[in-house]
Amino acid sequence: MTRAKFSLATSFAAVLAVSTLAAATPALAVDLKIGVVDPARLVQESPQAKTAIAALEAEFGPKQRQLEQAAKDLKARQEKARTQGATMSEAEKNKTERELRDAERELTRRANEFQEDVNVRRNEELSRVQRVVLQEVQTYAKASGFDLVLADGVLFATPSLDITGPVLQNLQSKPATAPAAAPKPAAAPAH
Repeated sequence: MTRAKFSLATSFAAVLAVSTLAAATPALAVDLKIGVVDPARLVQESPQAKTAIAALEAEFGPKQRQLEQAAKDLKARQEKARTQGATMSEAEKNKTERELRDAERELTRRANEFQEDVNVRRNEELSRVQRVVLQEVQTYAKASGFDLVLADGVLFATPSLDITGPVLQNLQSKPATAPAAAPKPAAAPAH
């Protein structure tokens, strides 16, 4: 079952359970305090997410600039080989083409490794921020006396049920600490 289907099914199950409980106990006045939260907005707008993004940019920016420079250098070498190709001997052309092909392969390999490293770290940081947001939603819900807080899969909720704003304010009032530095992989020799 996909995440969206699971979330929708979970939301319906929670609402069904609450309505069944209320219908089964008509003698008891069941006043439930229900809230709705937009977790994507919380993750996107929280200072913790902005701090994580800045940390990722600081961690991976230099390597990205190196790769961009290497790509420019390779393009310049390719252009030079193209313009000087007419004056080269066949052996020089073959050697230059082979060197350029090897350099292009190496650059592609380095770029792929870089992208994999970025993706792993981005997922780690996203997971960390999501945990902080979830914890804050739970803390807010408990402190405010909510019986049920729904998130993904809500098709409609009145604005009075939306607690995203107050939870976001709580997140913004907390320090947006930088993530713990990830262990740096051993530096590969520059090419």
